[in-house]
Amino acid sequence: SWSCCGVPLKSVEVELQVRDHVATVVSTLNYENKEDKPLEAVFIIPLPGDAAVCHFSATIGQKQIVAEVKEKKQAHEEYDDFMSSGGQAFLLEESDQSPDIFSLSVGSLPPGESASIRLEYVTELAVQADDGLRFCLPAVLNPRYQPQGASVQVTSVPASLVPYSLSFSARVSSPRPVSKVESNCSLDPLQYLNTEQTQATVGLAAGHKFDRDVEVLIYYKDAHQPTAVVEAGQASAKPGSLMGDPVVMLSLYPEFPQDVVSSLASCGEFVFLLDRSGSMDFPMNKRKRDQTRIGSARDTLLLLLKSLPMGCYFNIYSFGTRYEHIFPKSVEYSQKTMGKAVKKVTFMKANLRGTEILKPLQHIHSQPCIPNHPRQVFVFTDGQVGNTKDVISLVKKNSGSHRCFSFGIGEGASSALINGLAKEGGGHAQFITGADRMQPKVMQSLRFALHPTVVDISVTWDLPKEVSVTVLSPPITTLFQGQRSLVYAQLSGQSSEAAEGCVTVKYSLAGHPLQTQLNFSLKPAQDTGSTVHSLGALSLIRSLEMEKKGDGGEHDEVVRKKVVEVSVQSGVSSAFTAFIAVNKGNGEQVPQANVSNPQLFQLLHKVIGLLNTPAAVYDHCILCTGVFMVLTDRDFLTICAIRSVHTDFFVFILYLICFSEKASYGDKDIEPKQPPRDPLLQLVSLQKASGCWELDPALADALGKTSEEVENTKPASVGYLWATILAMIWLYGFKMDAQEEWELLAIKAASWLRAQNAPCVTECVEAGNALLGCNVQKDALGL
Repeated sequence: SWSCCGVPLKSVEVELQVRDHVATVVSTLNYENKEDKPLEAVFIIPLPGDAAVCHFSATIGQKQIVAEVKEKKQAHEEYDDFMSSGGQAFLLEESDQSPDIFSLSVGSLPPGESASIRLEYVTELAVQADDGLRFCLPAVLNPRYQPQGASVQVTSVPASLVPYSLSFSARVSSPRPVSKVESNCSLDPLQYLNTEQTQATVGLAAGHKFDRDVEVLIYYKDAHQPTAVVEAGQASAKPGSLMGDPVVMLSLYPEFPQDVVSSLASCGEFVFLLDRSGSMDFPMNKRKRDQTRIGSARDTLLLLLKSLPMGCYFNIYSFGTRYEHIFPKSVEYSQKTMGKAVKKVTFMKANLRGTEILKPLQHIHSQPCIPNHPRQVFVFTDGQVGNTKDVISLVKKNSGSHRCFSFGIGEGASSALINGLAKEGGGHAQFITGADRMQPKVMQSLRFALHPTVVDISVTWDLPKEVSVTVLSPPITTLFQGQRSLVYAQLSGQSSEAAEGCVTVKYSLAGHPLQTQLNFSLKPAQDTGSTVHSLGALSLIRSLEMEKKGDGGEHDEVVRKKVVEVSVQSGVSSAFTAFIAVNKGNGEQVPQANVSNPQLFQLLHKVIGLLNTPAAVYDHCILCTGVFMVLTDRDFLTICAIRSVHTDFFVFILYLICFSEKASYGDKDIEPKQPPRDPLLQLVSLQKASGCWELDPALADALGKTSEEVENTKPASVGYLWATILAMIWLYGFKMDAQEEWELLAIKAASWLRAQNAPCVTECVEAGNALLGCNVQKDALGL
């Protein structure tokens, strides 16, 4: 069993508390040292990138030790001091490279001793394309590719070998009724706690296997109502400080005029950046051999290419260890350039090994912008990079000349990378996991990109004269139809319980001055704890962390001190602080845990280099040397780096070679078996750049008819017109459930048809309905 290797984790318990669109997550990790010597272990914990970690404690026997947030260097020194003096210490810190990876140091755990770690964080829930709020409990931390030759530091093994259990329960409450809760995992039936159905509980069904992230989608009635929550300051904190004053969280949903939203731009430079690293050869759904991530991305690129407007510019980049582009620079969209791009995309494979996303982004941003064609970058990746902060910093630096729309593909995609790209790039982020189709989410983002850009955004406050406001959130830079904008602010001063405030967001869209307004009570809400304060503090911390000075990207010492001050005061961790919990015990000297053998560690990485194994293979490797004991967790855990060498080195070699031979990644020429081509995509692939279809046998086949049937029912002298109307009728007659996927290319087709000004459109529609067995009206086609 794996416990013989000294793995101390026994079980994980997770409690989720959702209040409207904010989630509080309490995780309890239970450990036991079954070795005959003290054990020090380091666990790598994947968390949502926008989570505010606000509590960390350890229970040893009957004694609970609550951790404090301290400056990172000081926390490390205290940890080392207590370890060397025979005490017990626990250290939790955020990765220097990515805010969605934390390391937990557990040491020194005496033989036979048990410890329980309690970790609490709060996070905002993102709005999905179907108005659901998405919560994801990361169970998979994919290998994070380290650029410039650095060694791979995160690996994982098949989840079926994980020896510990997970229990998960959720409680949902909102001012609005909870309409449903869905998940990629089997859930017990939703239990309502009141007749208004505003409170409910749900949990994982019995027999849940640890083979996926736990993704939960929560749906409310009237989900797009703006809301405000005022949270009282802490009585123990100093009035006038962040934690001593009330903090308000505003959730705003701007509404745009329908005539503006329905008018799509015909200009723009669209740059698509596709991940072709080895891990993109994984199936979208790991439970079965489903379509691969690269296959789904290819299909999505096809839809995007067909949906682009005439007159725009575009280019397609792909990247791995190196990057490629189809055209030397962005080209005007035409039948010739689109045809060349489609052909290139069709043959793209996940054979570029690593994940060097920074270099192609640098090249994209080095290209001169095309006048009157705003640049829109679409990034498709499974998010397995180790230099997340560098990538996001680059996007932020260039946000004045472009927007960035990001798509996290498959389980384990870095939420910090995907959300950070969109947030700093003024775009929108989407996650595609499990059996999700990528196309609807991507096409929603394309519609956002084609809408006129919102400019001149300002936020004004109208509060009682005795109340002042300090905004904690960064300025709002992006607004999209139907999407939420969150604002956090500290309220200082005294006000009566009946006092009210008002916030107004003003902006301009396609020359129209617009505004969204929300009136709210200044009376604090009940039973919110410190959730709003924690999220407000995190918003301020992240804003400060992005402030750099000089080309070297070094943080100003003043900014660093401010981050540490806010982090320590609020109890929310940051890149410059860490949680430290120490147990001095009874003063007896505890034998030291063994440290790893540096020579063996170096040899291990030499072997990895000699094998020249693609990064994706590491998802199926077991490193059993004692230097790394690597596990994929169904909740938080991925790596257990046990600092003692007790496993035969050759076991590692055996497993690595075994799994490398079985893996189907890298530069192999054999294309993985794909499911049959989707009829919709088959039809879409035949559309011309102008929006029309050509009358040929391939179209007849896509429509499920013979060439003779299509030709014999055709009205006289209407080749392209007849073919295009047939394709449109088929879409409206048989694929209305996927309308969000083909809507933009149908708009382009209708525009082409209207431009023909042909007198026989009505006759063609009637004949097309008769041939296809449909009853689609001409006005429904936009004609």
